[in-house]
Amino acid sequence: MTVHRRTGPLRSVLCAVLSLFVAVGLGLGTAGAASAATGVPVAVTKYSFTSQAGDYIGQGGSAAYTPSTSTVSVGGDAGYVRFRVSTADEWWDVDLAAPSGEQLRPGVYRNAERAAFRTGRSPGLDVSGDGRGCNEVYGQFSVDQIETDTSGAITVLDATYTQHCESADAPALKGVIKYHAYPLSYAYTSDSGDYIGQGATQTHQGATSTFSLTSYGDGVQYNVSGKREYWTALLTPPDGEQFEAGHTYQAERSHGASVAGLDVFGNGRGCNTVTGELTVTRLARGDDGAIKAFAATFVQHCEGGGPALRGTIHYYA
Repeated sequence: MTVHRRTGPLRSVLCAVLSLFVAVGLGLGTAGAASAATGVPVAVTKYSFTSQAGDYIGQGGSAAYTPSTSTVSVGGDAGYVRFRVSTADEWWDVDLAAPSGEQLRPGVYRNAERAAFRTGRSPGLDVSGDGRGCNEVYGQFSVDQIETDTSGAITVLDATYTQHCESADAPALKGVIKYHAYPLSYAYTSDSGDYIGQGATQTHQGATSTFSLTSYGDGVQYNVSGKREYWTALLTPPDGEQFEAGHTYQAERSHGASVAGLDVFGNGRGCNTVTGELTVTRLARGDDGAIKAFAATFVQHCEGGGPALRGTIHYYA
């Protein structure tokens, strides 16, 4: 179930997760203790920004907004998205536009111009707030997730931006936009001497990478491709058990009694033997019992060695 486009697999995954919310009586905007206790994924809606000293729009400040503190809405379509946040005395508008005649999809959009006045094949960006706006915009943005309904209205958005006002070297305004977005990423840190990760650190997100989650025995196979890398994690519960959110398992390459299976390999490198630890932080199952959304952390030692590969998995959870 590889997800890298605006339509199709993402919608089916979100529908499966939504059915789980309905089953347990949770709404898309709910957060906090219920989620932590049950492991059920929760869609995230928020806006945050950080402004460098001298940036006219953000005035050198920073702030974060959620539906509990503000009104958050999204309009437009995948060609031109309008995201708005308002409180009793503040408002922020973020416009993200594809090059003329195109549609936004996961990816990195460089050399952005002011959205309403973009030229040629340039993407558009325009962030304004509290009456302050740019005459000219220089910047870029990344779209990690975007989804629309049958009418073309935006239903899911996950993006970041960097905007410079009036000149390319002006102080930057940086922001994070999430609207009904489920986490989707893979990150790892490899100790010096770890054969699998080669001592590197990397983060994969939807703008640069594709992800898939399929059944693997009683567990899951998680695949990541992007940034000239490819990774696979084979994760299985101990014999006779099912994965449970909030549970930490001692792990080896092959599962057994009281031992989970953990085998993370990538770029042609794999372990013959594994020792380590796997923590399942969240998961959601479909009507057939198969895992549809999954989040976990792991620590993997190869061939009994001390150096470790440490990673965090988010697949719509």
